[in-house]
Amino acid sequence: MSMIENYPLERIFRTVLKNGGSFADLYYESTQSSYIVCDDNKIEKVVTGTDAGVGLRAITNFKTCFAYGNRCSGADVLALAEDLAGAVSADSGATISKEYPLSPRTDLQVSLSPDTIETAKKVAIVREANTAARGLGSKVRQVKVVYGDSRKELGMANSEGLFVREERTYTLLAVQVVAAEGDLIQTGYEPIGGVIGFELFDEVDPVQIAESAARRAVEALDAREAPSGVMPVILSSEAGGTMIHEAVGHGLEADLAFEGLSVYSNRIGETVAPPLITVIDDATISQKRGSYGYDDEGVPAQRTVLVEKGVLKGYLCDRLYAMRFNKVSTGNGRRQSYKHHPIVRMSNTFIAPGKDDPDAILRDTPEGVLVKKMGGGQVNTVNGDFVFEVSEGYLIRNGQIGDRIRGATLTGNGPQVLKSIDRVGNDLGFGIGTCGKDGQGVPVADAQPTIRIPEIIVGGTAQK
Repeated sequence: MSMIENYPLERIFRTVLKNGGSFADLYYESTQSSYIVCDDNKIEKVVTGTDAGVGLRAITNFKTCFAYGNRCSGADVLALAEDLAGAVSADSGATISKEYPLSPRTDLQVSLSPDTIETAKKVAIVREANTAARGLGSKVRQVKVVYGDSRKELGMANSEGLFVREERTYTLLAVQVVAAEGDLIQTGYEPIGGVIGFELFDEVDPVQIAESAARRAVEALDAREAPSGVMPVILSSEAGGTMIHEAVGHGLEADLAFEGLSVYSNRIGETVAPPLITVIDDATISQKRGSYGYDDEGVPAQRTVLVEKGVLKGYLCDRLYAMRFNKVSTGNGRRQSYKHHPIVRMSNTFIAPGKDDPDAILRDTPEGVLVKKMGGGQVNTVNGDFVFEVSEGYLIRNGQIGDRIRGATLTGNGPQVLKSIDRVGNDLGFGIGTCGKDGQGVPVADAQPTIRIPEIIVGGTAQK
């Protein structure tokens, strides 16, 4: 039994809303975590610990009042509720439930909880990955290996009578490699992880992950300079869904869309892509990094179709924007920790697979660029313009994979690119990351099949 089950929930919410407000909720979190870093061929950090706290929120006139603390007894939470009540005024009429039945627990089961594994074994995996990356030769100059795990005990309740609990376990390993030859420097990066326990390393070999990151960096040293100009680009499913997440997904979050800050604002029911394209956000997929049973407002995780056969169907929504615009939450209210209030966030976002054979898409493209791995980038959600780096790309020559290229960027407009896609493969490849927004980071996954963009601007230093 967690501490939240002993909280006087009705009294807490009556205290928060005694001066006004239409809704209040409570978020309890206790996190046990490990963090290990190997850099410059030595273990730099081994950090383990537990952090717990409570966040209280009140909504008044569709505005958020929020308070948090790391003293978690019932008396401490009541004191926090009293402090928060002083900031709440104006609208009233909230109905405060007298009953708080516990909803069915939706623990995301893991086979081997990381908190049962000795720290020495975790360090050994980090060292093994470091050695493997450095084993690719003298051109490898720097290797950084990061391991992290966390087990979160969560409890969410609100003034309407909701009360849910959930346990989430995350495990992550990431390898970053810098290779150099003369004045030329290239990098490689490879992460693995998800809502999964230490069994992750039974499923994926950390040595292969490290070698993949190192190989990407070393091979880029011998790559030719990228061409520049407008040309066809094939995004392999191996590239992950960075483009769909950044160039499209954020624009479909309700806080941006309903505030007129998205290129997709006021466009529900319109055709925004060809019939080949269906875009989905799904927090229910097993073991993916963006998955959960309940979101951080206690709403059950859902599979939300955002674009169906090219038609915009809706936006991702949290409780605040559902209340404000008379919608229903899609279970996308997420927060970094108890120190943060929930905001609208993606979970696992992807373009659904199509019918084309990926090899046929390549054969049917005489010339262009094949992207196997995307890098970082920037997106303007208001107009959809973006620029992305290509961390692993190849020339396409006569429908076949040609020379490796380096220094390529992709520049375009998200909605225009989405509309122009003319081939969609029957495969699907996921990438993982931590999505930053409004000063908060949350774990996410994104994915896409192999897709072809007939024309997009490729930036490079070589002539086409």
